[in-house]
Amino acid sequence: MALRVLSVSKNLRHLSKGAELLKRYKATASLKKTLVNIPATQVTRLDNGLRVASEDSGAATATVGLWIDAGSRSETEKNNGVAHFLEHMAFKGTSKRSQTDLELEVENLGAHLNAYTSREQTVFYAKCLSKDVPKAVEILADIIQNSKLGEAEIERERSVILREMQEVESNLQEVVFDHLHATAYQGTPLGQTILGPTKNIKCIGKQDLLDYISSHYKASRIVLAGAGGVKHNELVKLAEENLRGLENTYNGLPPEVTPCRFTGSEVRVRDDSLPLAHVAIAVEGCGWTDQDNIPLMVANTLIGAWDRSQGGGVNNASKLARASAEDNLCHSFQSFNTCYKDTGLWGIYFVCDPLECENMLFNVQSEWMRLCTMVTEAEVERAKNLLKTNMLLQLDGTTPICEDIGRQMLCYNRRIPLHELEQRIEAVTVSNVRDVGMKYIYDRCPAVAAVGPVENLPEYGRIRSSMYWLRV
Repeated sequence: MALRVLSVSKNLRHLSKGAELLKRYKATASLKKTLVNIPATQVTRLDNGLRVASEDSGAATATVGLWIDAGSRSETEKNNGVAHFLEHMAFKGTSKRSQTDLELEVENLGAHLNAYTSREQTVFYAKCLSKDVPKAVEILADIIQNSKLGEAEIERERSVILREMQEVESNLQEVVFDHLHATAYQGTPLGQTILGPTKNIKCIGKQDLLDYISSHYKASRIVLAGAGGVKHNELVKLAEENLRGLENTYNGLPPEVTPCRFTGSEVRVRDDSLPLAHVAIAVEGCGWTDQDNIPLMVANTLIGAWDRSQGGGVNNASKLARASAEDNLCHSFQSFNTCYKDTGLWGIYFVCDPLECENMLFNVQSEWMRLCTMVTEAEVERAKNLLKTNMLLQLDGTTPICEDIGRQMLCYNRRIPLHELEQRIEAVTVSNVRDVGMKYIYDRCPAVAAVGPVENLPEYGRIRSSMYWLRV
């Protein structure tokens, strides 16, 4: 009788395991089916070279915007800050609308108009009701083609930008990342800040702004992106009506992307009046189109992020998070994988007590070495699932989707379908993660930026010597 009961129990376990596998298979199949059925991104190129890309989800609202392939990387040392200055000037009136008329028109639509500048892109976008897309596109087209750039407005915005720079100085994370770029890409355009130095902001004039527009605001470098309740054919017609005047010719040779070399180096700004040390350490990563980008994204997700407010302790999945919680190593850490066209920064930023700098850095570098040599299959699977989840969560809403379309069109010249991206993440193996670790991290010279009471941070030679293991 006992043997019969054991046999029945064993069979039930097998059935239960089979049911669980079937359940997981159905869930995976359902996800793939869902991703394949997401509306396709349609792309049309106009005669002047401008690209129109959109995804129609049939929503009641929409986001449309202009993504321009020009940012602070397109500037020189002399005019650094002009792209961001131009972003500020965009909403200060055009030849058709005064600043007041523009603001009232947008408010009466119940829409939101915004813009931002990064190191490689400048973006102007509007969020509105689907029925107001034609008006939103017309306003955006007017802004980038007919900005008045009045002298009074330039002087007023000069003061605004200088005040914004003071606010950025109080955000230590922004300060550290600016220092990190400055030391990692020293002597190259990527080493420049987006806002530019104070001396430039004080002397940028109308001609500087016009020169930047004539050099970089070309049709072939601009994408009109739309997401939500946007009909692609209608968006193409709107582009032809409002943006056909954009030129695609240059006075002389077109500007080329300057290769930006990475330099393993450090910058420390010691300030003992600050309560906490802010530190970033990074190696050179890869560009957007490099095949190593997905494995590096998985590796980045594997290291993860943690904040003291999260708790978790010994139950944290990330080994670094467990060590941080148990040994009180830091207040927070955040792994990052910042990509540009031909290079990138892969690293970690952490905030810790002054006396914990050395211990935290030791644990970070030990985890990096473990990633390169003996990361486990279970860890990689967890990171892949988390990366796929984060990828889908970040596309929740018309604005994130529109941003994804615009950015990918400039970076890849196409929008990678979600099911393809999911398959590329799923294809990453333990071997791939170890290989990219050995290629980009192991025995590489890092860039280090530290601000605050950083006396306890090891000197650069010791940091460099911890980028490899000598073990028997």
